[in-house]
Amino acid sequence: MNRLKKTTRTDFLTYAGVIAAFAVMSFLQSGGALSRSLTGQLVPICCYMSMAVSLNLTVGILGELSLGHAGFMSVGAFSGITAAMSLQEAIPAAPLRLAVAMAVGAACAALAGLIVGAPVLRLRGDYLAIVTLAFGEIIKDLVNCLLVGYDENGLHLAFNLSGNMTVEDLGLVDGGITIIKGAQGATGTKTIATFTAGFLLVMVTLIIVLNLVRSRAGRAIMALRDNRIAAESVGINITKYKLMAFVASAALAGAAGALYGLNFSSLQATKFNFNTSILVLVFVVLGGLGNIWGSLIAAAALTVLPELLRAFSDYRMLVYAIVLILVMLTTNNPTLKAFFARLRPGRAREKEAV
Repeated sequence: MNRLKKTTRTDFLTYAGVIAAFAVMSFLQSGGALSRSLTGQLVPICCYMSMAVSLNLTVGILGELSLGHAGFMSVGAFSGITAAMSLQEAIPAAPLRLAVAMAVGAACAALAGLIVGAPVLRLRGDYLAIVTLAFGEIIKDLVNCLLVGYDENGLHLAFNLSGNMTVEDLGLVDGGITIIKGAQGATGTKTIATFTAGFLLVMVTLIIVLNLVRSRAGRAIMALRDNRIAAESVGINITKYKLMAFVASAALAGAAGALYGLNFSSLQATKFNFNTSILVLVFVVLGGLGNIWGSLIAAAALTVLPELLRAFSDYRMLVYAIVLILVMLTTNNPTLKAFFARLRPGRAREKEAV
């Protein structure tokens, strides 16, 4: 019972910390204390925080290395943009349309995660990483060949595999709109993403991930991570629980992608390349595998850091790399780990009890 109370208290402190951070940033934004560049980073920060927490579910909690998380973000981004642009007349209220677009993005990414995960999760280690990496690249190439438009007759889709098709081949009637233009990506998108929506996304992500981890299914997932053979010997369905974590992670990435896509008037598939997957993986590794708070802080800090270092001009990426190395060395230092462990209140009470 004490352990249950401790985990519950930790979860509520996580929620309270995110709410407090949102309140502070909203106050600073309303007071004009934030620079224009930082204000423009608020929604992407929320998206990357959600991405980091969701990937931590696969890498830290499940213990499987996935390098295709940007692919799920891409699926969510372009499906969410398509839904939002198609429903402009049916749902004139922007917040409601944004919520529907994020739900559509999450559903499409979850479907992609199910299709990819069912066969791929039978692999382990480097093989799984290579296949998920290939998935991300395939999604990018598919979007580059995709033409999507909308008119009074509904959605019009075409795959420009030959490279000879144009938006005219969609056959849109007068008044129709072109949503995705192949390699040009989604252009002319109405930006309806807000910082409040980003905050809600982070909260929903935390609630889903933390409740999953604390549940019976979460304990089964962590058992698979710790010892696959032992977990299988006691009757844990390996495929079921692996797929559960993988699809949940993909769905949250899709919702983050939809919000991210609706924050820009123009978005290309090249944005969601291998570098984006590695960037999110860096957030997870630097924050600590399985450490939700670490993922949140790392995602926020490393997203803002390049902008804060812009004054250093040509040296900013060098400083950024040095900071990454120092953080990595610090977080993996046994002495510092032991020091912070001694500072935990629960640790002190355990020693007194002994």
